Amino acid sequence: MEERPIEERLREVEQRAKQCTACHLATTRTQVVFGEGNPRSPLVLVGEGPGEQEDLTGRPFVGRAGALLDRALREAGIGRQHVYICNIIKCRAYTIENGRARNRPPNQEEILACAPWLDAQLTLIQPLVIVCLGGPAASVIIHKNFRIMQERGQWFTSRWAPAAIATLHPAYILRQAGPAFDKAYALLVDDLKAARARVIELKQQQRQQQPMPPPSEEQQLSLF
Repeated sequence: MEERPIEERLREVEQRAKQCTACHLATTRTQVVFGEGNPRSPLVLVGEGPGEQEDLTGRPFVGRAGALLDRALREAGIGRQHVYICNIIKCRAYTIENGRARNRPPNQEEILACAPWLDAQLTLIQPLVIVCLGGPAASVIIHKNFRIMQERGQWFTSRWAPAAIATLHPAYILRQAGPAFDKAYALLVDDLKAARARVIELKQQQRQQQPMPPPSEEQQLSLF
């Protein structure tokens, strides 16, 4: 029997995730933000968690941080439609300060509760390269207690991909000003360019190791 398409299997996982009540965030979320993009992409971007706009729309990286990420992707020669984007947790984590909800990093309980959904996503997609957006994602994907300022831009292996790299989270960059913003944003673009180059390198290695059919028209239009 022919194996079912990855899109169909991923949709089934998403439908189950939308019913998740494994942690207390289920009681405060508006929507589960599962992930979106091309599930056949060799490149996956993994962030920390949904913010206010993501919680409202059900889509990852659609607020100010998402706009900055889209800009950086374009500068790196990557179309958002060519990658898959998700987060280590699927529901918004926040605290109430002065009557307003403010995003906060996910705690270990929340990360562990969401781990099966992230594992299912990455196991189905089987990317060649994962880009971790920020330290919390890198601590899950690469190694525990990842030091983003010391280890960003370096290559690692991951249980979900032969190559993984961490870069600065767009939300962190937005908190910088002047030259600090320019420097941080340039690092993000450089890391995304490095990820694209690594994908191309790994795909070339695959072609050399095993015969592959001629690329389809869609694959020819792909940035990878």
